[in-house]
Amino acid sequence: MLKTLQNAFKIKEIREKLLYTFFMLIVIRIGSQLPIPGVQTTFFKELFERQSNDAFGFINTITGGSLTNMSVFALSITPYITSSIIMQLLTIAIPKLEEMQREGEDGRKKIAEYTRYLTVGLALMQSVAMSVGFGGRGLLLNFNAMSVIVAVATMTAGSAMLMWIGERITEHGIGNGISIVLLFNIISSMPNDMITLYERFLSGKIVAVQVVSAIIIIAVILAMVVFVIVLQDGERRIPVQYSKKMQGRKMVGGQSTNIPLKVNTAGVIPVIFASSLMSFPVVIAGFFPVDPASIGGKILMVLRSDSWFRPEMPLYSIGMVVYVALIVVFAYFYTSITFNPLEVANNMKKSGGFIPGIRPGKPTSDYLNNILNYIVLIGVCGLIVVCLIPIIISGLFTVNQLSFGGTSLIIIVGVVLETIKAVESQMLVRNYKGFLND
Repeated sequence: MLKTLQNAFKIKEIREKLLYTFFMLIVIRIGSQLPIPGVQTTFFKELFERQSNDAFGFINTITGGSLTNMSVFALSITPYITSSIIMQLLTIAIPKLEEMQREGEDGRKKIAEYTRYLTVGLALMQSVAMSVGFGGRGLLLNFNAMSVIVAVATMTAGSAMLMWIGERITEHGIGNGISIVLLFNIISSMPNDMITLYERFLSGKIVAVQVVSAIIIIAVILAMVVFVIVLQDGERRIPVQYSKKMQGRKMVGGQSTNIPLKVNTAGVIPVIFASSLMSFPVVIAGFFPVDPASIGGKILMVLRSDSWFRPEMPLYSIGMVVYVALIVVFAYFYTSITFNPLEVANNMKKSGGFIPGIRPGKPTSDYLNNILNYIVLIGVCGLIVVCLIPIIISGLFTVNQLSFGGTSLIIIVGVVLETIKAVESQMLVRNYKGFLND
């Protein structure tokens, strides 16, 4: 990785793109510290501390702390991520959008335009809900129409600007801009996590205990990173052979290729869906007084991951079983709408392709479906391991869940690998251009 960056900085064109990306990230960090006019900047920080809820913690992590600071980027790119997922699902459900996607570059530009409009709409809805719902509870210093309008306009504009910055990074920088913005937000929370680990495991201990604890912490983090890298890069390649065809007086075709099926086919989406579904009742209940000793209070404790694996209350870990089941269901569901074995088999048949030893048509579809189910099971097991390890550590040792654990770690590793591949591909293209010019 370091060697790749070192070689990239030697190339002027790529160096300029890297510097452009870096300066855009500086702009984001500055915006994350600018408070919205007329708001109580400590409101959400105090609310999160009272709730002690992992859902709030994850939201604050992906916003880079902007939400607790109530900065102009308080909503961050969460509206864009939500709108992208919605558009992806609608593309499967609405034939018109599916047709647009198949039109090539023009169709994708139209879908991207609709995604932008939906992003602004979602940002407007979220900012109105926050300003009106929390305005009278202390979020706004003066709860009136003008302060609500200012807060709504600022948060909506901030989210739209972050979306614009992400697209500019994609166009003029390196890698996927939205992913890099998300990565940068998560990484910005790491210094606080390191302080938390130090205070919990190292502070006040004798030197020998500090050394052993530090080695164990580093080993666990490195092991999880390596495991996530293997999970993200792992794939099953299905060999495909194309038969030769007669065109004029020549035989063409006959090449061999493969269909790469990623082990983690659904990425981090199942974890996000499962976490959101588990956290939604907890977030809503946080706005109302609920007696912890009541049945409702106990159900909420079951849904909260920060109460799992606690030795003093083992029954609450039942929620972990529900969480795992939801991850499995969403993994298979999301994979089923993003990869259609029947469509792939039909396209292969039309192009004269076949899998060696498998007849074209439905047998090929059934074969791909069986392989896919097996791969998804392996991938979802890996996801569950990555997500549960931080929760287990949090429960057993009473540590607040960290920004680089579980979902965030998958995002970090995925974006870093994607960005490195983007840099390497641009270096490769540049070398080809030099070869052709010579």
